[in-house]
Amino acid sequence: MKQIRLFALAAVAAFFMAVAAPSARAQVSFGIQIGAPPVCPYGYFDYAPYNCAPFGYYGPQWFHGGVFIGAGPWYRGPGDFHGWVNRHYDPRYGYHGHLPSRGEHPDWDHHRNWEHNFHGNYQAHETRHDNGGHDQGHGHDGH
Repeated sequence: MKQIRLFALAAVAAFFMAVAAPSARAQVSFGIQIGAPPVCPYGYFDYAPYNCAPFGYYGPQWFHGGVFIGAGPWYRGPGDFHGWVNRHYDPRYGYHGHLPSRGEHPDWDHHRNWEHNFHGNYQAHETRHDNGGHDQGHGHDGH
């Protein structure tokens, strides 16, 4: 009988402790800090390691006032953007020429009226990665 009373008392105490205990809510959040965009004279490729793209890779619609609007995780142009690129200047497609260094300055005087002579061969698609486009972004190849 004494054992039943102890068991009942322990059960009642456990019940009140469970009711009085504060509930814990699990909160999980993921954030990826990618840092500042590469500083490149004519833009950078939208894939790691985000090397500087050579002049002629991006078409004129990728620039606003001579400033690159970004690509990949740093794209900050219109929410749903399609712009021409020339894959002949992409190392993934066989380009072995010069790639500008980070921090180099563009020489727009040397490339006057280039926008009239640009010939893209692929229309790339970008969406904003900061939720400005209210969509999860995809790079040039839709990945």
